[in-house]
Amino acid sequence: MYLLSRLFLFLTKSSDEISRERNDAYLAEATDLYDLEFRMRKIDREAQRRQPAWMSQQ
Repeated sequence: MYLLSRLFLFLTKSSDEISRERNDAYLAEATDLYDLEFRMRKIDREAQRRQPAWMSQQ
């Protein structure tokens, strides 16, 4: 029953929720402040790369 409930939760999560959880886990692995800032900038750069050019001009 536990596996079914976990599967249901996994299938009902939106891609934004999955991405946010993945980013939070990645940031939580930072070893110090410098590493945390580096990881935050990396996430921001990747988000800008995925965003269409016409959306970034607003």
